[in-house]
Amino acid sequence: MQAAARTAALSERRLASPAVRSVAGRRLRELGGLALGLAGLALLVALASYDPADPSLNTATARHTANLAGPVGATVSDLLLQGFGLAAVLPGFAMLAWAWRIASGRGLGSILARLLATAAGVPVLASVLAGLASLEPQPPNWPAAGPGGAAGAIISRGVLDAGRGVFGPLGVASVWGLGLALAATLVALSFGLTAAEWRGAARMAGRLVPVPVWRRRGTAPRARGRLAAATGAVARLFRRRAPGLTADPTDAAGRRPARAVPQTEAPLAPPAPPVVHPVIARPKPSASGRRAAVARQQEALPLEEGAWRLPPLSLLHPAAARASTGPSRDALEANARLLETVLGDYGVQGHIADIRPGPVVTLYELEPAPGIRSARVIGLADDVARSLSVTAVRIATVPGRNVIGIEVPNAKRETVYLSEVLAADDVQNHAGRLSLALGKDIGGEPIVADLARMPHLMIAGTTGSGKSVGVNAMILSLLYKLSPDQCRFILIDPKMLELSVYGGIPHLMAPVVTEPKKAVVALKWTVREMERRYRAMSQLGVRNIAGYNDRVAEARAKGEVVTRRVQTGFDPDTGRPVFEEQPLQLEPLPLIVVVVDEMADLMMVAGKEIEAAVQRLAQMARAAGIHVIMATQRPSVDVITGTIKANFPTRVSFQVTSKIDSRTILGEMGAEQLLGQGDMLYMAGGGRISRVHGPFVSDDEVEKVVRHLKSQGQPQYLEAVTKSDELEEGEDGAVFDATGMGVGDATD
Repeated sequence: MQAAARTAALSERRLASPAVRSVAGRRLRELGGLALGLAGLALLVALASYDPADPSLNTATARHTANLAGPVGATVSDLLLQGFGLAAVLPGFAMLAWAWRIASGRGLGSILARLLATAAGVPVLASVLAGLASLEPQPPNWPAAGPGGAAGAIISRGVLDAGRGVFGPLGVASVWGLGLALAATLVALSFGLTAAEWRGAARMAGRLVPVPVWRRRGTAPRARGRLAAATGAVARLFRRRAPGLTADPTDAAGRRPARAVPQTEAPLAPPAPPVVHPVIARPKPSASGRRAAVARQQEALPLEEGAWRLPPLSLLHPAAARASTGPSRDALEANARLLETVLGDYGVQGHIADIRPGPVVTLYELEPAPGIRSARVIGLADDVARSLSVTAVRIATVPGRNVIGIEVPNAKRETVYLSEVLAADDVQNHAGRLSLALGKDIGGEPIVADLARMPHLMIAGTTGSGKSVGVNAMILSLLYKLSPDQCRFILIDPKMLELSVYGGIPHLMAPVVTEPKKAVVALKWTVREMERRYRAMSQLGVRNIAGYNDRVAEARAKGEVVTRRVQTGFDPDTGRPVFEEQPLQLEPLPLIVVVVDEMADLMMVAGKEIEAAVQRLAQMARAAGIHVIMATQRPSVDVITGTIKANFPTRVSFQVTSKIDSRTILGEMGAEQLLGQGDMLYMAGGGRISRVHGPFVSDDEVEKVVRHLKSQGQPQYLEAVTKSDELEEGEDGAVFDATGMGVGDATD
């Protein structure tokens, strides 16, 4: 009994699993679409094989039914054709369109809207057909009811007489125009097709229907194009003017997305007189929020069997709707006047030349009076914050301009979400090989950087500054764009908290390293892998990993066997060296990203070894496709030594506790005045510092993405990454095995 109960419970859990429900739902949709398609096809067959002499409600006869759909088809076709004429085919074709959309997972949107449009479209179309038939005499063999049926003739005659009686000939023309437009509208709504699907149907009809005159004159493509454009315009018209009656865009599973929240536009402020008032640079209405909503509605497209599916943006939390545009113009100008007064109290004369509001802080650009030193103004940051009653104010010079930037936090801070940053065009179209979504700048524009060009990144920040969330956002931005064949990770997490959630994803080269001693081994293996890659690139005569992969891909495309010349010994007769050509079994090499979450813990265990390995990687690993992201909670000089600091030109500092820590990581003050919760200073190569607001990503979002990645396969771990012995140090063999990971012998 217990075994039977366990079996039943297991079966229930399997049936309740999301995968089983998804498959069952897809099969039900396919069966429903098939049944609806058969019903529509049966209706069209009944109408096509209609015979007025068949027994029906209008004809009493003992003859055999000639209709291919039988007695029921004869009765239904007689009622529809006698009542609505040729317009009776609309429900049949509409049912075929519905069946195709349901079976293919595109959905119908509002089913009630489709039914109402079809029910209203049949009499309207019948009246239009009846009106057209009244313009010319009907053929002798035409059915007595006419092409519009009895109902169409009555409606057409009544509407035309009413228009003629009220407005005369102009009324008749107006009735014709409205009737044609209404008929086209209802037909488009009843089918529920998108503009692209209408264009595809028009192109198919143009290929199937013979048009010899058009082809002889070369006008068929133009005519089909006009037809497709007209149908597309009709579909777009009703999507704009009647959103409640049209199908909402659906994802691949046929689910309806959330309705878009209308955004209110900020009222236009009157132009300010020159010099008296500062220029307020309102941020441009960014479409990143709308793009994020659209991108979340789109599920990942199904690829061929075995292909890698990148995670969809629907796994991330959507950005909250922003109904307001920030502080008003009057409030910003009042703050500018107050800021000038506060600076004047400390002996700094000048005026606010520009105001740039953003999602988190507002930048006031101060143009100081002649003779005012920048250092004097920068040193007043704490006093200005106290006078303005805000938590912190950062003051820094603006490169290339004769102004000093004063960054004042907003009274109401907006949250930057990872989904809206990843959906931005600047991130989607970024050409970098390792694109990192850092967040948004002061003006609200997305900031993206290429780790491959950095080529390494140092991150510092105290507890609660958003450092761990920022590292997770960087890792997710790579996972959202790269497959395991393109990028592999070595994650080192001595705290055993932040990066352990990524354990088991296919991108990992080894399990998440949590022991400091194994971290030293992993870094030393990375150095050896870098040296192996340099030897491999030297054999092919290329300068970097991109050239190596291009050379391997080119050889594969041409079927070329890459060889190297190796000395195998000496000729016993002449004593000259003997060479032979050995084929190289080469595979494309993925990029390797080493993420170290807490550098201070490693430096306490093996400072010299860690420093030597990190220094060697920072100096040489760029060309080999190996990049390091190193984070620390304690940016002191014993952790970030001069050697390490000199080899990490790109750095990010979240909020730190003191000016000394800010100088250690950035070389200048300012990081101690950040607001926390993802607020950072980004120093690119060359020393230029910009303020960035990092995106928020929750643990639930990370777990969803990890589950999506795990569902596609298991990681192929390399034991040598964390193997403690050093025997491999002197082994000399082939550089890469069949996995392309850089260990083992090529003949294995």
